[in-house]
Amino acid sequence: MLVQDVIGYLETLAPSLLQENYDNSRLLTGSPTQQVTGILVTLDCTEEVVQEAIEKQCNLIIAHHPILFKPLKKITGGNYIERSLISAIRNHIAIYAIHTNLDNIHLGVNRQLALTIGLKNLRILAPRKDTLCKLVTFIPPDHVETVLRAMHEAGAGQIGEYKNCSFRLNGTGTFMPTEQANPYLGQANQLEYVQEVRAEVIFPLWREEAVMQALYRSHPYEEVAYYLTPLANTNQEAGAGMVGELEEPMEELAFLELLKRRLNLRVIRHTRLLGQKVKTIAVCGGSGSFLLPQAIRSGAHMFVSADFKYHEFFDADNRIVIADIGHFESECGTRELLAAFLNKKFPTFAVRISTTDTNPISYKT
Repeated sequence: MLVQDVIGYLETLAPSLLQENYDNSRLLTGSPTQQVTGILVTLDCTEEVVQEAIEKQCNLIIAHHPILFKPLKKITGGNYIERSLISAIRNHIAIYAIHTNLDNIHLGVNRQLALTIGLKNLRILAPRKDTLCKLVTFIPPDHVETVLRAMHEAGAGQIGEYKNCSFRLNGTGTFMPTEQANPYLGQANQLEYVQEVRAEVIFPLWREEAVMQALYRSHPYEEVAYYLTPLANTNQEAGAGMVGELEEPMEELAFLELLKRRLNLRVIRHTRLLGQKVKTIAVCGGSGSFLLPQAIRSGAHMFVSADFKYHEFFDADNRIVIADIGHFESECGTRELLAAFLNKKFPTFAVRISTTDTNPISYKT
């Protein structure tokens, strides 16, 4: 198995197109064609993690946070980033980061956090727009099922919990083959009238290549007629944060205690309690203050996230309770999430979860 095989699989789950424009989710060191001897999954890549990979004979590190986030002008070992990169390169260790693209999928970081807390009826808190495309094509009636089946298998026609969705309309198509054509129907230089089915499907942008290949492969015409239209529709399967519900309403203090138990927390920073029971909970792994307005609009009683600044706590404005549980604490389950993805796809391969504690923050109680 090659590095590019692992990356290719992960990016079918968390497409690189979903990473934020400031992010650097990609292969950071190593060759895509390098053979993989072992995989080490971690939240952060540090010197200690690279050493752990060496000791465990893992030559591919998959990290949530990119160690290369800002441009480097030199690599002389002057800080932990440079030292980590030097050690990885010397020991032929590939480092791959899967960051905000993993945050922005329905099955990603925020779902892992929500499930750990015990939330049900999950939905994306801030769904993304401009990530969907509509394909319209024209198919002879006896090939409709074959063509649509191929496109559905390639990822077209998924709308929420409904799959194999399409729209079909019967009509008449016209064409005149030239002398050089090799038509499925008709004769050269004769205008033909044929019954066709106009078929429409939607799909996410990152499925375009696969869907178009399926269309060409399954369609009987020499020249396939189609058009693609970008959509501004909201994509319920992609976006930031998540909102869900507790099984039963809880007192605010009881819920905070639940958070401490489920997530093994030492401390929670929170805004003033509002004296109400909580049931609807919004979450965002990592730095989530940018989602506070969406959390309030969602009707959530509490917003569980991290990295709120002093003045940002005021923005709760007695409309919601902010529970800042810490950046590492909100995302540490990402390691198990990635390991589960990889073990499902590569069940006989060595996938290890890093035992190095990369949390840079300590607490004194």
